[in-house]
Amino acid sequence: MPQDMPPAGGYDAVQYKRNLPPSAFKPKTLLAFGGLIMVYGWYHLFHGIREQRELAREKMWSRIHLIPALQAEEDRDLVRRHLADVQREKELLGDKAVKAYHSDRYVRPTFAITPGKIIKD
Repeated sequence: MPQDMPPAGGYDAVQYKRNLPPSAFKPKTLLAFGGLIMVYGWYHLFHGIREQRELAREKMWSRIHLIPALQAEEDRDLVRRHLADVQREKELLGDKAVKAYHSDRYVRPTFAITPGKIIKD
């Protein structure tokens, strides 16, 4: 019996490697893209923090500049209340009203109004 021999051109090459399609992005590309996204995020973070600080500084200075106006308004209100109290006292007591101070100069009150008896049910 004749021995089997290889074909005239030889056998086809044996495929021993996996035949996978190439991945979408190479690791270097993904790393570069992720780095760019992080740089963009850090840039906006730092600018946002700087803007928040500037807004806080502006708010603080606006409050500082408003203090004299608010203080003047409070002073006018206290004087108005004091004059109303003096007028009410004069109406109630007449000329027998006791003077608390020995001058006509306005003195800011230094007392606090506290609640009276606590009523328990």
